Amino acid sequence: MSGLPAIAKDLSAALRPLRFDLPVTHVYDPLDYAWPAHQEYLERFGQGSKEAVLVGMNPGPWGMAQTGIPFGEVSFVRDWLAIDSPVGRPHAEHPKRPVEGLACSRSEVSGRRVWGWAKDRFETPERFFERFFIANYCPLMFLESSGRNRTPDRLPSGERAPLLAACDEALRLSVQQLDPTWVIGVGRFAEASARRALEGLVGVRVAGILHPSPASPAANRGWQAQARAQLATLGLED
Repeated sequence: MSGLPAIAKDLSAALRPLRFDLPVTHVYDPLDYAWPAHQEYLERFGQGSKEAVLVGMNPGPWGMAQTGIPFGEVSFVRDWLAIDSPVGRPHAEHPKRPVEGLACSRSEVSGRRVWGWAKDRFETPERFFERFFIANYCPLMFLESSGRNRTPDRLPSGERAPLLAACDEALRLSVQQLDPTWVIGVGRFAEASARRALEGLVGVRVAGILHPSPASPAANRGWQAQARAQLATLGLED
């Protein structure tokens, strides 16, 4: 195993010993239980140089946690990317956040917006991945007892430091593999993480675009149009 799959496997192994205290009660690693789907994504679409890599923060409960694909809204993974590899279940599963894989009936709005832009703009996955790639900075999802998603930026500093160190290294290696001109953080955390991880990497420029979360009032006012305008200022949209 080499390239992006090897980097992802090494990242998953590096994160496995980490422990997270309350209020986190469950940690999901889709690079483990959804590995066949994630590997298929990397091997099919993560080959060759890219013009830009879009980087999200970490999995959402109805996206990558279900499918193993960054921003992996079920219908786009199944019907547009045509990825149907099996997805297992986390070792310790939260009763309010079951993993159902492609049978999940919930839709992740952020993923629907991101992959909807890709489909609307490029029509086919092949055309999209000729220029772009989508990754997540952190592959872990953190859940509280209520089922609430706790994002990496809200972890205590002592827990966050080793997590970010491993994720920084994996992102840097992935970017060296993909050789993009631009790395685009989707949201402020991802942009800040990319700037830190890629500092000093020659030939790579870092920018950010609006996060597509439905919790963002700005994103709910036409995320795709705003994201395309932001990408256009970087020369990445016609």
